[in-house]
Amino acid sequence: MTARADDWDKFLESRPYSGFRQSAWYASLYASFFNGNGRKNFATVMKDGETIVAGAVVYRRTFDPDKCYYYIPDGPVLLESDPISRQKQAFDAILEFIERKRQDEQQVVSHLCIDPRWERVPGFVTGFRESKHYYGLPRDTQCIDLDPSKDDIMAQMKPKGRYNVRVARRHGVSVVEDVSSQGIADFLNIYEETFARKKLTAKNYKLISIILASGRGSVFFAEYQGTRLATALVVYFADTATYFYGGSRAIHRNVMAPYLLHFEIMRKAKALGCRYYDLFGVAPSGALDDGWKDISVFKRKLGGRELRLAGAFYLKFA
Repeated sequence: MTARADDWDKFLESRPYSGFRQSAWYASLYASFFNGNGRKNFATVMKDGETIVAGAVVYRRTFDPDKCYYYIPDGPVLLESDPISRQKQAFDAILEFIERKRQDEQQVVSHLCIDPRWERVPGFVTGFRESKHYYGLPRDTQCIDLDPSKDDIMAQMKPKGRYNVRVARRHGVSVVEDVSSQGIADFLNIYEETFARKKLTAKNYKLISIILASGRGSVFFAEYQGTRLATALVVYFADTATYFYGGSRAIHRNVMAPYLLHFEIMRKAKALGCRYYDLFGVAPSGALDDGWKDISVFKRKLGGRELRLAGAFYLKFA
């Protein structure tokens, strides 16, 4: 069954911790940006009468002239409040729809990858194998409650996080929002420098312009003595502001600019009516250092609840 895009987004917005990458607006932006590059998407929605109860936006990614795979970021989306039997029915229906699409493909579809925002894997999910890689990101995330007062939001931070916010203020660090062409250029420079230094795989940053143009995101900078030291691209969806990606320069580390940057982003998100700030990726404590260890330590100092998500999984097609 199908539903209008705004109905699907309203369904997602009604659920806590929904991932914006399952939203119709993001899928539309993604498809328009990659039009003609084998990155089309399709969707399926399950309904009970007129009420949406489950669904998935499926991205199609070509990796060879004759081969592609399917990817469901932040999904499939099921109603956890539904009985297990109904969740299984919806999940099976989603897979059946995907199989029909696969049979109509001109290319060979090698596999289906899912990374639902589930804290545990339902028993009815069978045949999938756990993926050790999550497209360059740790699977877990850190989510900060923005309902308390601004002072209490700061009180949620780890002591070192609060201390570093005060250090940044004493040094005269300021935080600005800049979505101009210069702001985008500055963001990309800092972002690329950070990922090169950390020897990490960068996300596809080319989406930034259309995310900003959609009105669903913004770019923030922490500045010190006229130099932009840290940056963050924030995406707004439902009741959540998500730190999609960003970075910081290696200079002037002593002024602790990134801490004030994220505290001010939380203040802005709260003022906009957001209830959560999702830091979008932390490596499990004690995990081997894969480049995300220091970033994860930094994010944990900002406080909040760590969501231990089930993982990413893939199903190979015969």
